[in-house]
Amino acid sequence: MPAPTSSSSSSSSSSSSSSSPRLLSLSFVFTCLLIFLPISLAKTTNTTRPPHQLSVNYYTKTCPQLEQLVGSVTSQQFKETPVSGPATIRLFFHDCFVEGCDASIMISTKPGGTELAEKDAEDNKNLRVEGFESIRKAKALVESKCPGIVSCADILAIAARDYIHLAGGPYYQVKKGRWDGKISKASRVPYNLPRANSTTDQLLKLFNSKGLTLEDLVVLSGAHTIGFAHCKQFISRLYNYKGTKQPDPVIDPRLLKALKMSCPEFGGNADIVAPFDVTTPFLFDHAYYGNLEAKLGLLASDQALFLDPRTKTLVQQLGKDKQKFFQAFSLAMDKMGSIGIKRGRRHGEKRKDCRLHAS
Repeated sequence: MPAPTSSSSSSSSSSSSSSSPRLLSLSFVFTCLLIFLPISLAKTTNTTRPPHQLSVNYYTKTCPQLEQLVGSVTSQQFKETPVSGPATIRLFFHDCFVEGCDASIMISTKPGGTELAEKDAEDNKNLRVEGFESIRKAKALVESKCPGIVSCADILAIAARDYIHLAGGPYYQVKKGRWDGKISKASRVPYNLPRANSTTDQLLKLFNSKGLTLEDLVVLSGAHTIGFAHCKQFISRLYNYKGTKQPDPVIDPRLLKALKMSCPEFGGNADIVAPFDVTTPFLFDHAYYGNLEAKLGLLASDQALFLDPRTKTLVQQLGKDKQKFFQAFSLAMDKMGSIGIKRGRRHGEKRKDCRLHAS
């Protein structure tokens, strides 16, 4: 949950997919849990009105049971395949940062088409199938009760909130009224998503282009309190940081040793993942920020938030009060969920199958 990054988020090795990435050995996780002390987190504001106002009560008359329908799917998925949680949260981030929150990430590439859809872009290839499957199942159930009424974009926003809460995070009201976008192009993905090695300047520029602030960047990065990243997203920090042929000097030596054991420099690491939060990897809490202060950030882009004086103070604040972090995260998710809203048939559609255009 990242901030949205191109690193892989997963939450459990219980996924049914035969190609699931291998989680770092249990000994690594337990070692991290024993060696590294969990720490704490806090705040943000800033809200701008979306171009088309969303409403918590948008479907009150047309599909009053919407939240319960989506909730029945997310709760079941979370029990059966916990990986669905961070996978769906990450899916929401990747959707909103490209073309806005319009479920364009869900559209499949047309067979024989000349251009790939968003989901098939290189930066989206590690998106977990469980996230897409959660939305597909929720959409099917909603369509059976409220046909042609609810957009895939709204279902994705609700499901992301549900999984945040199911993992121990805040419950917040989701504003609704989004239409599904008609445009989904892989070519629009690369420069609209953060990278695992992005500098704070690069992240701020990207977030500002979406109408998000420095505070939003720091708070939304807290989504990395759950989920995992593939070795390739941080391996340069272990062996050749910024071309020095040395590890990043900022990494805690114990974490560096553990990561090197599981992520060899050459070969054998393509399907291995490591937790963003080495202290409480399966719990949505505020330990992520304390980890940054303790030099336990997994990605260079995460650790940079503590190293940069513009963001360091807020990281420290968010490491001290979980409830303040939860409040700030809820506000920031509402703000992010308002990026690039589509409304009406001229700009949007209501897809019955989130993978296929309505027309």
